[in-house]
Amino acid sequence: MQVSSLVQGKNIILRIEMDSHIKFAEVAAAVAEAGGDIVAIDIVEAGKNETVRDITINVADAGLTRQITEAFSQIAGLRLIHVSDRTFLLHLGGKLATVPKSPIQNRDDLSRVYTPDVARVCEAIREDPGKAHTLSIKKNTVAVISDGSAVLGLGNIGPRAAMPVMEGKAVLFKQFADIDAFPICLETQDTEEIIRTVKNISTAFGGINLEDISSPRCFEIEKRLREELDIPVFHDDQHGTAVVMYAGLINALKLVNKSISDIKVVVCGIGAAGVACANILLAAGVTELIGVDRKGILVSGEAYENPMKQWFAAHTNPKRITGTLQDALHGADVFIGVSSGGLLAREDVKTMAPDPIIFAMANPTPEILPEAIEDIAAVVATGRSDYPNQINNVLCFPGIFRGALDCRASEINEPMKLAAAEAIASIVSDEERNKHHIIPSVFNPKIVKAVRERVVEAALDTRVARKIPKEYR
Repeated sequence: MQVSSLVQGKNIILRIEMDSHIKFAEVAAAVAEAGGDIVAIDIVEAGKNETVRDITINVADAGLTRQITEAFSQIAGLRLIHVSDRTFLLHLGGKLATVPKSPIQNRDDLSRVYTPDVARVCEAIREDPGKAHTLSIKKNTVAVISDGSAVLGLGNIGPRAAMPVMEGKAVLFKQFADIDAFPICLETQDTEEIIRTVKNISTAFGGINLEDISSPRCFEIEKRLREELDIPVFHDDQHGTAVVMYAGLINALKLVNKSISDIKVVVCGIGAAGVACANILLAAGVTELIGVDRKGILVSGEAYENPMKQWFAAHTNPKRITGTLQDALHGADVFIGVSSGGLLAREDVKTMAPDPIIFAMANPTPEILPEAIEDIAAVVATGRSDYPNQINNVLCFPGIFRGALDCRASEINEPMKLAAAEAIASIVSDEERNKHHIIPSVFNPKIVKAVRERVVEAALDTRVARKIPKEYR
């Protein structure tokens, strides 16, 4: 029996099958000797020759779990069936269910929901395809699509292993914005096949949320789908990160009294999120932005295999600075890290401009730990929930899609993203804003409504809205 290294902390549940000759005192003693405390014992099945029980045990860490299971392996006649904890139990059967809005209670209901009366609705949509937005789930439905090639912190784990993440994303859509989202993990990592598949299933959806697709393929997939579909397509790993980062930066700049047009920004990590962060910063008015990848500073005139890095080099680094991350950081006001842990040193931060702003967003290990620069950085943000100022995409995508669906936007454009960032930033008032509070909590009930309103306004202003919500008429 292999025990997952993910099982850790607090209560675990071990299902065991015991031969009838075993005294349970032996089992209890093995648990106690290994350092665990039995919380509860439940009989699952009982027979003349064996009994199946669930034993709930309190453990301090994963190491104790292994010790307990090893102790069980020494008891003759005891078989460990599986180990689970509260997280695994929550995932049994998945985290989603389909619930009808109108229960079928009699034959009349059946005829209207299915046949024969449903035919009249089908004919109405055939005559006017636009009615699919009001007469089907398309009005309020988003597809959460992944190929499992770049799951945060896990890498290329494939579509099956990525399903729990996509289910979780769908739960967040429903919880925060009352949007019905479906997790769809594709058994392919071929760019053309992904594009073709998404196009073929798009009829049922009002929007497409791309998730955890590796770079550089994610750029081509999103670009093509945005061009070839008439519904919003949003790669959250790129644009969600960028929107929330910019929201935090708006408030951080207010604290240090610097203007967006005057600052020097260094972006470390030119993947999906790095390119999106650069795009939104340039759109917001940053004029001196430098990108750094593993080989150093990106500069116009150099040849890069990745076409997005070629684009990045051509649109940034106006002074054509060359060299390393350390060279880029001299005199910089802002560091945006979307790379890997430990790349930034305290000495590097000391070379930056006065009151440096550090967004070390690599997960699970930031480019530098906040405590290492607490005394020299004006503001520090990370992607982690155990530090202040977490840059969390949950602040962004529910409200953006709520707004896009409500006005039937054909796309989610840069003005809509900027509007979303400004809305998120506005939740933190002047009285609340400080170096440890530049971004609101993901549970703040004001966020989705504020983001939705600003996104709808931006969609109307840029003429990508195909419906005017009643409050704007």
